[in-house]
Amino acid sequence: MSKTIYLKEHILLVERLKKARIGAGFDQNEIAKLLGMSQSYVSKMESGQRKIDIFQLKNLAKIYKKSLDYFLQ
Repeated sequence: MSKTIYLKEHILLVERLKKARIGAGFDQNEIAKLLGMSQSYVSKMESGQRKIDIFQLKNLAKIYKKSLDYFLQ
């Protein structure tokens, strides 16, 4: 039995973040610049190594032209 520290919802969120970024035609460097973060920070968000606060998620949703519901369903 595999153990994970992540909730199913968190795993789905990070999968949708990466999918939305790629679908919108951005690379991690571009998103990092738009958010004022490093590329490694964006990478860690997408891999689930960093928690994402609601304000970051709101900004990402706006950049990717997605609703918050897309990420939270």
